[in-house]
Amino acid sequence: MKKNILLIGGSYGIGNALASMLQNGNQVFVASRSNEGLEGMSVTHIPFDAASDSLDLSALPGELHGFVYCPGSINLKPFKMMSTESFVTDMQLNFFNLVKVTKEVMPLMATGSSIVFFSTVAVGTGMPFHSSVAAAKGAIEGFAKSLAAEYAPKIRFNVVAPSLVDTPLASRLLSNDRKREMMAERHPLKRFGKAEDIAAAAAFLLSEDSSWMTGQILGIDGGLSTLNVS
Repeated sequence: MKKNILLIGGSYGIGNALASMLQNGNQVFVASRSNEGLEGMSVTHIPFDAASDSLDLSALPGELHGFVYCPGSINLKPFKMMSTESFVTDMQLNFFNLVKVTKEVMPLMATGSSIVFFSTVAVGTGMPFHSSVAAAKGAIEGFAKSLAAEYAPKIRFNVVAPSLVDTPLASRLLSNDRKREMMAERHPLKRFGKAEDIAAAAAFLLSEDSSWMTGQILGIDGGLSTLNVS
């Protein structure tokens, strides 16, 4: 069945890889500030800034079968160097903007539809320097589980929790060969993630193959969250 799927963010990184995977056989709408990276794709771009805009529902079909919120941040600093304002900023970008857009699209979600959010391995596995992003993404995990219970069986909510992924957002952490080697070695599978690894998990959660899954946190992290092979 052809599905109507809305992605918030999709110009680069995981969202872009997901748009590429979904474009064949679905009607994909990408709401983002720029259509950069979408050239040549069979998707509909909607100019949108999650931080300041309200979503133009008139640009969408009357019914959505999938919704994915992609924007996020990586703000890694020692806690003593983090201002309270930094926590507020990360929470706004990662969580409150997500809540706002989710509230806007809920009336369009069809029975049997699927919603996917993104978290981080650092929520379930304590990691230094991750206090702000782990707090913001932890809010997403709790939010998704609560809505999964509230909207079952009509709408499914699941979360993908990646480890480090080679995207523009993580470019500072993978900026040279030494950093890339160190980051790869941290993972039991001896590599960091690719955008396609995470996009494939999200595509699965949008599909009928995952129709008996809701309220789950799916770790796609090279084994980092569960294995100790040192």
